[in-house]
Amino acid sequence: MTKILIVEDEENIRSFIRINLKREGYEVFEVDNGEDGIQFLKDTPDCSLVLLDIMLPGISGFDVCQQLRTWNQTIGVIMLTAKTLEEDKVNGLLTGADDYIAKPFSPNELIARIQTLLRRVPSYKPMATMELDHRQRCIKKDGMKIELSPTEYEILHLLDQAKTQALHRNEILDSVWGLNYVGDPKIVDVNIRRIRRKIELDPSNPRFLQTVWGYGYRWVTRCQND
Repeated sequence: MTKILIVEDEENIRSFIRINLKREGYEVFEVDNGEDGIQFLKDTPDCSLVLLDIMLPGISGFDVCQQLRTWNQTIGVIMLTAKTLEEDKVNGLLTGADDYIAKPFSPNELIARIQTLLRRVPSYKPMATMELDHRQRCIKKDGMKIELSPTEYEILHLLDQAKTQALHRNEILDSVWGLNYVGDPKIVDVNIRRIRRKIELDPSNPRFLQTVWGYGYRWVTRCQND
């Protein structure tokens, strides 16, 4: 069920919106201030759309939208405003809103705007997580343990310490095999492929252990599920 949040301080307007959204089959949540709206959206990553009043107690709807866009670029945002000044419409769009609707509005207009925007909002995909367990020297993918060889663990440990920064393959070679190693440097790539077969859903299109072409590799511990 599609989740929609109403951020509106006037109870009668919230009630009007809630009733009409529930008739359309949406799962509706509501708060009466921007601070609670921000907290709800952080705690509910699968919320698809927020109806956001501009004039709120405390922080404004503009501020809420601007903060929201620092961590969520995909949620739909419709500004609710009693103002009709062009400047307010522009400010709403500049802070990251997708649309605006001026009060008073009809149920039909509201639902039409929501349906139009939801067609452009990507469906929520939970984040897959990858954690390197240093005590057990293994990987935990969404909590599931994946065994690693000692060399595989050392490679991932090195990349994990880089915190998403790419490492040159020669740096990996020197750190894991030592400066005096005289074998084929492609041993790094061989081990990378072996790790990918263990942890990636599609090893030919890796999302966690990424290639930086012409340079080396990068380790990303969070990405969206397909």
